[in-house]
Amino acid sequence: MHARIPVAASAAVGALLTVATPATAADDSKPARTVAWSAGHETATATGERWIEQPRSLVISGKLSNTGAGCYSVWTRFINDLAPGPLRKQAEVCGPGTVGVKARQAYQLTTTGQLTVCKGAENAKDCGPWQYITSWPVNRD
Repeated sequence: MHARIPVAASAAVGALLTVATPATAADDSKPARTVAWSAGHETATATGERWIEQPRSLVISGKLSNTGAGCYSVWTRFINDLAPGPLRKQAEVCGPGTVGVKARQAYQLTTTGQLTVCKGAENAKDCGPWQYITSWPVNRD
């Protein structure tokens, strides 16, 4: 019975990878299937899409927009195998305007990631709610 557990676990992981890995478009420039994300705080909003690229990379792409005064920034944090990584600033905008958000993170089934929008560009202390960016829809159809 013990010999069957690794085989069953391996099959389950393979099935999960198939679900979590979106197909890629024929031209390899943009995936055929993505998952939308959004976050906001006060006068700033960030929106975009995320997907998995092989070999094992989570790609986050979108924009950060601000309609008011002051600076705002997009921050991410990832936990790998229960070990938290550092907070990382991915984009910032000062005053009214829009900037691109582009990030890539090593990804495994044990990776958990979140994204938020914060007031200011120096730290992640005054922020909106953290949004999970590593949960995947079971069925997108």
